[in-house]
Amino acid sequence: MNHLPFDRRSLLRGAGLGLGSLALADLLRANDGRAPHFPARAKRVIYLFQAGGPSQFETLDPKPRLRELHGQPLPDSVRAGQRLTGMSGNQAVLPLAGSFVDFVREPETGIEFSTLLPHTSKVARHLCVLRAVHTEAINHDPAITFFTSGSQVAGRPSMGAWLSYGLGSLNADLPNFVVLVSKDANRDQPLYSRLWGSGFLPSEHQGLQLRSGREPVLFLGDPAGVARSDRRAVLDALARMGRDASAREGDPEIDARLAQAELAFRMQTSVPEATDTSSESAETFDAYGPSSRDPGSFAANCLLARRLVERGVRFVQLFHQGWDQHGGLPGGISRQCEQTDRASAELVADLAQRGLLDDTLVVWGGEFGRTSYCQGKLSERMYGRDHHPRCFSLWLAGGGVRGGHVHGATDEFGYNAIEGQVSVHDLHATLLHLLGLDHERLTWFHQGRHFRLTDVAGSVVREILA
Repeated sequence: MNHLPFDRRSLLRGAGLGLGSLALADLLRANDGRAPHFPARAKRVIYLFQAGGPSQFETLDPKPRLRELHGQPLPDSVRAGQRLTGMSGNQAVLPLAGSFVDFVREPETGIEFSTLLPHTSKVARHLCVLRAVHTEAINHDPAITFFTSGSQVAGRPSMGAWLSYGLGSLNADLPNFVVLVSKDANRDQPLYSRLWGSGFLPSEHQGLQLRSGREPVLFLGDPAGVARSDRRAVLDALARMGRDASAREGDPEIDARLAQAELAFRMQTSVPEATDTSSESAETFDAYGPSSRDPGSFAANCLLARRLVERGVRFVQLFHQGWDQHGGLPGGISRQCEQTDRASAELVADLAQRGLLDDTLVVWGGEFGRTSYCQGKLSERMYGRDHHPRCFSLWLAGGGVRGGHVHGATDEFGYNAIEGQVSVHDLHATLLHLLGLDHERLTWFHQGRHFRLTDVAGSVVREILA
């Protein structure tokens, strides 16, 4: 007869969760930040994610040969049987499309930028342009999921969640990971909250999306008739019950929820202060552009990102949709660059002027690039470009990367990388390295094996380190 108050299954489950609870308790004690694996160059990241896939041919990778061959079919020898999407795979001919914009060489660095990016070119000395980034995904959802979590399959922890877990907090009164979504973007491709989720990591590491307007976080304020002292008493009672439940159940998520409740209480003061830009000077608003006065716009979010990292937020990710130009490319990408160029550049300049750029890493780019051939009729302004995962461009600034530098190159058609190819896993490994984390040692045991952001691949791209 079994005289124990629990069966063997409960004992084993409780023992395993108890160990997890101990590990989480150790993590929660590290509110001032966890020790990195080695000295870090960067403390924080601002990731300007341009969802939809900006065309490298109209932004960062000049291809004069494409202009010469404008309208001619893409040679079979260049494509070499590589797969196409269903949107252009049925085209009988793949006509090459030279860029409709010019490129200008920035005199100090020699880097060429599209005339659609006049402000970005002015901060060229801070930028490291990657021209041969490679991804494995050819469609939006798996491609964005891959960039944000290191896996094309949904459910893994996001990049910001890994950083929160690996490095801890720089400010206990603000979340480690904040997400901002442009309200002034053309929302052609959906964004899902799982892109900034915590996956199998404790839920305290998930990103917090701030809203534009008077309530950046819903239900953050006290309800009418409820005093702060009453809210404090409720949390104290909840903590006592939570500690009892944690000791009884051994579920680490109980501790994570308690930590989130306490953070929410502290955020009642910290978030309104951080998101209130009324103290910013007129000169600052002018520098970021007229729309920076409109909360929720891309420009306003860039300014807000600077305020957040100033106050110790570890990872800020801005999402700006609308770069998926299968048609209407000339007008579409011109509007996108007009919305983003000035504020992106001013963010870099502002961080540099305040002494923050040296240890703040800024990233700009999308989930893949665009094809050198077109969709639609070249004779009309409604032509576009299809998805191209083989090679595309993005830029990084600050945080220990080489400024005024170009890494990687593509062939004269912009179809294949010919040197310096950087995979998504390589990019993640490099970002973690700059933050003092070894991508092979930042792991979490789940479902019988150790997982990491870079899965089982990735190498640090040391050529782009300052």
